[in-house]
Parts: sequence; structure tokens; C-alpha cells
Amino acid sequence: MNRRHFLVSALSLSLAAIAGSVSGGRSTLAAPQVGEAVPFSVDGLRARAQQLASEPARTRPAIEGPLADLGYDAYRDIRYDRNEALWAGTGSRFTGEFFHPGFLYRRTVKIHEVAEGQARELLYDPSLFGFGPLVGDLGSLPQDLGFAGFRTFYPLNAPGVQDELAAFLGASYFRALGRGHHFGVSARGIAVDSFASEPEEFPAFTAFWLERPAAGAGQITLHALLEGESITGAYSFIFRPGESTICDVDAVVFPRRTIEKLGVAPLTSMFLLAPHQRRTGDDFRPRVHDSDGLSLYTGRGDRIWRPLANPSQPRVSVFTDENPRGFGLMQRARSFEAYQDLEARYDQRPSLWVEPLDDWGPGFVELIELPTPDETYDNIVAAWISSEPAAAQTPRPLRYRLHWCWTAPMEPDRAQVAATWSGAANWGNGDGERNGPTRKFVIDFAGQQLGELPGEAAVNAVVQVQNGRVSPPIAKPNPPLGGWRAFFNLEPTGEGPVELRCFLRLGDQRLTETWSYQWTA
Repeated sequence: MNRRHFLVSALSLSLAAIAGSVSGGRSTLAAPQVGEAVPFSVDGLRARAQQLASEPARTRPAIEGPLADLGYDAYRDIRYDRNEALWAGTGSRFTGEFFHPGFLYRRTVKIHEVAEGQARELLYDPSLFGFGPLVGDLGSLPQDLGFAGFRTFYPLNAPGVQDELAAFLGASYFRALGRGHHFGVSARGIAVDSFASEPEEFPAFTAFWLERPAAGAGQITLHALLEGESITGAYSFIFRPGESTICDVDAVVFPRRTIEKLGVAPLTSMFLLAPHQRRTGDDFRPRVHDSDGLSLYTGRGDRIWRPLANPSQPRVSVFTDENPRGFGLMQRARSFEAYQDLEARYDQRPSLWVEPLDDWGPGFVELIELPTPDETYDNIVAAWISSEPAAAQTPRPLRYRLHWCWTAPMEPDRAQVAATWSGAANWGNGDGERNGPTRKFVIDFAGQQLGELPGEAAVNAVVQVQNGRVSPPIAKPNPPLGGWRAFFNLEPTGEGPVELRCFLRLGDQRLTETWSYQWTA
């Protein structure tokens, strides 16, 4: 399965739309039936993952037949019965529901409930689901078919109203929401050889253990077994819902072979168009994206902002660092007017920030941008890659915190990039023809003390360029924004991409984060 196909299968669907709940069905159960109790511990899960890494990778059979042949709309018409929600009626503020296999989700996972150190498998039963008219005749479904994934609910936005909090569906992908969010950017358990010399692999969570929350608890703990051709792993997740929903990840992975590019805390998102980049052409909406930039807080304390793009060819950018303090795919444009989309509500998509909980050593954040013709494809990937390859049969612990948030969970000490604009720099000498591929770039900065600076302040725009030359940059106040604007013209001097950096400075004081951009003619 190639990357494009997989990202469609795992991420392009609205999870809330896929598995909207139905009422009715059985009245004798308050949750799925369970199997026999067996002891469970995190140490035991890690031992199991390590044992599997010493054996050949297991083959996971895919379902076939009518379920596999379902289309998008038909699959959306299979809905879990909310009357059968896990933990309903127990006093827990959390409940759980399950995704049916079918369509592109053809491999099932085992899901267990854990209580008092004992795990019991949650058993599939077709009567847990409602099958709408679009589904058609599926014949007799086996009682041991299994689930494709699950999602959890919590009164996130109003007391007593169960809102979708987090969902695990497809390989090792998962999503979560903070208060007021709509689903957007996704996280992944691990990435193996993304855009490397070896073919990319998509390891999958094959089994889950959901700890039964205590009555009134404000957090939920989940565990997962990861399996892939080249790696296994044991993961623990602690979700704490709120204005920002925080997820602590504590994992150990076990490579079967040496992996040169092991992507830690990989994030996946979608970027189609924005004012600085409208390659896809005609669209009434000014912006279409789940994330508009990659933000980095380096181990040296530098703040970097890279606006995302929908390139004409795949491209990879590398940001070298040591012990990063954090990085994330962010959604900074927050007004409805920026998008004009009443259905998708891109203005309410969460940002996703990664906060390391250990020293990660030397390495780099890698940003992958893929061309996409429309918004149904997730085409942006960011992950941390260690300089040290993951050695075969050597456990590698991973600890980090994920923030599904409105803004990055750190106090800004400098003004931030508020907007990026780009267009043709000139139109020749009156004949209507451009003088070459010269571009104008306009960067707006806002925040901190920028709005308080007098208009006559000697603010300088510092621009660094590779593979091009720029006109003398200009910085001037932007009163409507309450910030300052930098602008300059760019002329490429080579055939490859041009790398640009810009920040504002007053004397020896750096006023802003660094705007970083790659442009290709």
C-alpha cells in the first residue's frame, strides 16, 4: 500500500461522521460481552513486544467479501449503538465505542478492558451496530469478526454531554480534541523509513487495553501493542481532556533490524491552499488546511516558523537540532473569515504540539510535504529523527507529551509570524510581461512588544537566502495588525529550491521568531 492510498484510508474520513451513534438494539447489555480474565501489566506488555521482535513478523489477515467492498458512504452508514457504550451507567465520565471493520479498514484489532489488574477481551457482536440502507446485504457476519478500532467520549464542552475525545483507527494513527475543536491533525505511534532508501512501512497497533476509569476520574489510560515488519512496541497513553487535551506517551520500541530513519512522535496533517500558496487554482475559500505551519522550539532556545505548502513535487526539509524543546503542526489562522467554510470549520481545527519528556540528543525534525489535488488527502508529515539509527534488537524508550491545543503550550518570548503573503514582484516595462521569476514576499509579525514600538523605531528586517538574492528588505509598522511587516523581492540564482529566513531586529535585540520558507520556481 503506498503512502497516498494509506493516508486516504487512515485519515481522510471524519471519524465523527463515520461512526455516529444509533439508538435501539439490545437492551440486556450495557457494553460488549467480555472474554476470560487474564493478568495484565505494562511490564508484561513490554515483554510480549520484545518477544515478538525476536520472531518473524506476524501476518495479519484482511477481511474479504462485502465488507471489504463497501464504499465511503456505505461504510459511514454502519453506526455503533450508543446504548452499548463501554462504561455507560458505571459513574465514569468516559465512555467507549467501536468501529466496525470494512471499506479500507480491513484488519481487525483486539480490544480489552482492564480492571484491578485483570484484562478481558471485548467481544464483537454484529448486534452492537446499526446497519443503514446504504450498507446493503452483508450476509451472515461471523461472531468473532472483531473491531477495526475505537473511540472514547467525555463531557468535553458541556456537563453531561458526551463529546468525542480521542479515536484510534488505521495502523498506528490516532486523533484527539480539546474543548471546541473539530478533528484535524493526527498523531502516529511511529514512522519507519519515511522517504528513505528503504520502502516506507506502516506499523500498526494490533491490540489495545483500556483501563476502566474510576467514577469521576478526569483522565483515562490506554495501552497498545505495536507490530510491523521491522519493529514492535509497547505503548501507554494517558489522556487528560480540557481546553487543551494532553496525552502523555510512554513507550518502548524493539527494532528487528537496524532502522536508519525512525520517526518519533510523527504528526500528519493536510494543507491545500493559503494566500501565500494557491497552486491548486480556483477555490472560493481563501484557505483550506488543517495546519498552516511547522513550529519549532529548538534546544538552543530558537523559535522557528515554517509556513506549509502544497508543492508541485514532493519535498523534504530538515531542521537540525539537539534535545529539542518542542515542535508541532499548528493552526494559527483562527478567524472564520480566513477560511469561509461553514461545514469544515478549519478555524476550529486543533494544533498538535510535541513536548519531549526526555533528552532526545542530536537529530532533526523532518518535514515532508506532498502534492495534493484536494483536501481529502493528508499530505503533511513531521517527525523527530535521531542522528543515531535504531539498532536491531535494542530497546528504545520514547517519552513525550502531545498537546491538542489552540496555541503552543509555551510562553512566547518573541513576536510570532502572523501571516505570509507572496506574489509576482513586477510586470516588466509596461508590456504586461513579468521580468523573470522574481517574487515578492511579505511577512507580518505580531505579539509581544511589537505593537508598542513607535513608528520611527529603527527596526531592521534581517533576511538570509540560499540559492537566490533579495532586494534590500524593508520593515515598517502594520497598524491594523498591531505589529510590523517585512517585505522584499527574491530572484533565484540557481535551478534548485531557494531557502529563505527572516526575522526582525532592533539594534542587538531580536524581536521575533525566525520565519523559514522554501520556494521553488
